[in-house]
Order: sequence, then C-alpha cells, then structure tokens
Amino acid sequence: MEGIGELSRTHSCGELSTSHVGQQVVLMGWVQKRRDHGGVIFLDLRDRGGVVQVVLSPDLQEETFEKGQAVRPEYVLAVWGEVRKRPPGTENPNMATGQVEVAAEGIRILNAARSLPFYPGDAPEVDEALRLRYRYLDLRRPECWQAFTLRHQAAKVIRDFLTDRGFLEVETPMLTRSTPEGARDYLVPSRLNPGQFYALPQSPQLFKQILMIAGFERYFQFARCFRDEDLRADRQPEFTQLDIEMSFIKERDIQSLTEEMMAELFKQVLGRELAIPFPRLSYQEAMDLYGSDKPDLRFGMQIVDISSEVRDSACRVFADAVKQGGVVRGIRVPGAASFSRKVLDDLGKLVANWGAKGLAWFQLGEEGVRSPLAKLFTPQELADLVATMEGKKGDLLLFIADKADIAASVLGQLRMELANRLGLIDADQFSFVWITDFPLLEYNEEEKRFEAVHHPFTAPREEDLPLLETDPGKVRARAYDLVLNGTELGGGSIRNHSRELQERLFRVIGLPQDAIEEKFGFLLEALDYGAPPHGGIAFGFDRMMMLMLHLNTIREVIAFPKTQSATCLLTKAPAPVTAKQLAELHITCSDDKIKVVR
Repeated sequence: MEGIGELSRTHSCGELSTSHVGQQVVLMGWVQKRRDHGGVIFLDLRDRGGVVQVVLSPDLQEETFEKGQAVRPEYVLAVWGEVRKRPPGTENPNMATGQVEVAAEGIRILNAARSLPFYPGDAPEVDEALRLRYRYLDLRRPECWQAFTLRHQAAKVIRDFLTDRGFLEVETPMLTRSTPEGARDYLVPSRLNPGQFYALPQSPQLFKQILMIAGFERYFQFARCFRDEDLRADRQPEFTQLDIEMSFIKERDIQSLTEEMMAELFKQVLGRELAIPFPRLSYQEAMDLYGSDKPDLRFGMQIVDISSEVRDSACRVFADAVKQGGVVRGIRVPGAASFSRKVLDDLGKLVANWGAKGLAWFQLGEEGVRSPLAKLFTPQELADLVATMEGKKGDLLLFIADKADIAASVLGQLRMELANRLGLIDADQFSFVWITDFPLLEYNEEEKRFEAVHHPFTAPREEDLPLLETDPGKVRARAYDLVLNGTELGGGSIRNHSRELQERLFRVIGLPQDAIEEKFGFLLEALDYGAPPHGGIAFGFDRMMMLMLHLNTIREVIAFPKTQSATCLLTKAPAPVTAKQLAELHITCSDDKIKVVR
C-alpha cells in the first residue's frame, strides 16, 4: 500500500518507556531486524530516535499481508498498537526501550526495499567505496545520527556563544575572483562575460577584512570553502569553516575568546570540562621540543638537544655533526629497552626514509648501557648523557645527528610512531595548545622567491619590520594556530590594516605592481578609507567534529563527502556536460584542451 492515509505518527520509536505502558501509539520507521519465533514475528522498528520491539501475532499477519508477502529488513512501515511491558526474563538491557514492546494491532507497508548491497548494521565492515556509493544506507546507522546530532548541537552552541558576545553572522559571496598565494582554485566560467571566470572561495578572508573596514567590528560565519588540492583523511575539496573576525583587538583577545568558546562547546556538547587558558608554545619551542608545529601533548617524550655535551666526544658521528653546524638531538622512550635488534634496525630504516642519515640507540638495561656507540664514551660521559636525557632503567634513548631541521622533523615523526606503537596516547584526552610566533615567510626554492607561510595578509611582528626586506626569513608573524591532539584545529592572525605595509609585503613576496593592483586593488583601496586594527581566526568545523568524536576521517562527519580522488560516488560527480552547456559558456572542449570561443 502507498501513503499513510489518516494515520499520524504519535511517538518516536526510541522514546517509549514503561511510562507509556497501556497507551495506544502509532509508529513509523524502518525494519531493522525480523525474527520468527513459533508463528510470532518480532520486528525491531527503527527511526531517528531509536529502536523498539514490535510483536506481530499470527492472526494479524494473516489479516495484514497478502499471500506470499513478507516484511524484510529496511522496509518502511507504519505500526499501531498498545505499549506493554515485556514478559519477565525477556527484557533487553542493551536497548533504551528494552523494558517495553508494542503489541501491533495493525501494520501498513509504506514502502518496500529490494535486496540491499549491505545492511546499515554491517556498514563499519563494508568497503568505504561501497558505503559512499549507497551513502543513504550508510547514513541510517545510529552512529551517523549521533555524529550529525552532535554537529548540529555544536553549531548551535557556537552561534549562541558568539551572538551573546555581540557578533553578527554575515554571509559572504560564493562566486568571487581568483587570487594567488593559496591552493588551487575551483573555477566557474561566466556565461555573461566570455573568457572570464569566477573562483569558489578558499576562505572568506578578504571579505571578512572588508567587513571590518565597513565597521561591523565582530563577524562570524559557518562558511563553505573550496580548495582544489590533494586530499588526506582530514581534508575535502569542499568543507565548512567557522570564520571569526574582530576589530580593535590583539592576539590575546582572540585567543581568550576562543578558549572560552571551546570550554563552553565541550561542556555543553560532550559534558567535558576544559582547563583554560590553554598552554602556549612559540613555533621554535614546538619544533625544538616536539619536532612539529602541531605537537601532540597527550604524552611526554620531549626532544632533548645534547649537542654541547657531545661536541668534543670521541664519537665522531656526534662530534662531526655538531662541528659542521648540525645538532645531536634525542628522545627517551620509556620502557622500550627490550626492543630487539631487528626492531631497532627497522626504526633505522624508517628514519632513513624520513631523510635522516641514521639512528643511534642506547638501551638502559639492568647490566648498564648497551649500544654499538657505548665504547666511544667514558663511563662518566655515558652517565652524563643518561642524566641529561633523564633516562631510567628499562628506557631506550634514540638520537639523530644531522641538520637542525632534519633532526627536528625526523624525531617528531619518530616520537609519534613510537607513542602509537607503545600505547602511550590516551585516546579519550583532549589536549589543546597555542602555537605562536610563526615565521612570516618561507623561501620557495622552485620559484626562487619568498612566500607567505599562512597568507599574505598576516601582519609581521612590529619589532621585526626592519628585517622585512633585508632578511625576510627571520621575520615573525602575528599569527597563531590552535592545535588539538596533534592536529591543527584552526589558525588566524592579526592583519595588515595599513595599505603601505600590505603593499610592502606584496612586493617582498615578489608580486609585481600591476599584479598587485589587478588582484588586490579593491582591498588596498578599502584600506585607504579608515581600516581599523583587526584580526581573526578560522576553524575547520568538520575537523573539529572529527576530533570531538574521536574519528579518523572527516568523511564520517560530512553528509555527502568526496573520495580521495575528489569524486562523489553517489552522484558520480564530476561528470561531462553537454555541448549546448559548453556553448552557452563560450567554451569548446576536446580530449586535450579547452578553448574559449568569443
């Protein structure tokens, strides 16, 4: 039968409890399971609210179904009947509704379901490509409902928090112009302007700055952003960004607001108390101590520099590295002295793949220090080395002797690898840290010029301004990232609100004056009309939800995600378009080239 006629749903499946016993209810949902027991059929009926057991007597089955018709999993039903307590001994403590059941007095099939490629309950074990092809089945899982319920709740908490503090939610354009100095743009051809293109926004950066110039003072937006870049577990070609901008502020103002917002968010959505303020590390401190500008602070294993201790040692590997301008740095791995020689050799191969020249190791056992290099040190030197590393019996000391940046990077990766192997990370912990004082610019060897580390609108530290043209690589940015459990949650900066400084920075990164005017003339002109000091921050909202739910990929918190090849398996996008559509856009397309026809 089609339609529900005069029936109206009275309750959600998941809300029924012993307080409803004796009531007549009308339920609608999907059949999750069917069980036949001696002529009595039990159905687990599911809707977004949960699952409840429905009992169909043999008489009802004969009245309801035509000969040969059977209710199968994922059929859509309307059921009406009386709520009753389950018989003693049949209660199900694993179900929220496990104390009750519905004795069906009538049932109607609202829609049948053909044989499924997989059942929602089996989805975690199903290949992800198949799940994304039939995403509407995958999304029927209670875990998905919980994830998207949390996402909705989080967005509401943030909206309320910012609204209460005087922020306005403002939408910025989805069709804008392409600008350099970022990831690749997604381009949209203009039908009315042949040969010209819009770009989908990589972020609302320029528009939110212009809103500050316009006097809005406090803005936020859950912005859709688009970046044509290679994908990873925490990246998608289109994503949601929580975007915030404020006028008349300094770094601490934005950081304090963020900390209060995160504390409110985690308390209301997860029931977790966060200790604020969050710790702060400079970029250099993060690299020196953790080998990463996204350090995971849920465990120790800090990097220690022993360069000064080994500069004059008989160990040539260490001493020569220091004398040649390099460093010797190491980590203490607790309880890992029992690693076999094969494991240690495999670690050596691993760090070689990461770019290191080799890996030195010292096992601190009951019999003392064991290492191929131990004979090159005096007993006192070994004792001093162990003391510097705060080593204890049972620990393993690992060292890299190389250039400073290589030693930091390799030890940072090794630190995470070993923490995961040894189970040192508390997966239920949330560890925040601010990273500050990033380099403003980095040198691009391929293009032989400096480029912005974050983006070219970030203000330099005032005390570093004299270095902007003479030694750009040493200029620090008024930028800050918020890191959670070793993942960048968001980042922001104080902006250049002076046209002179902004043009100066454009020139330092090698933009010619005509390109500056063409790409950014509208922003520079706006800066001439009374731009206030301003700054902001942006968070990957999908990434935030992934971390709050302890998931491994943001695809689990996006309703219709793309694959790692940026395709949608559900709709089979991207796809060819017709010749007529291309003609309307003044474009012709062949196998190897696209041509604009004027």
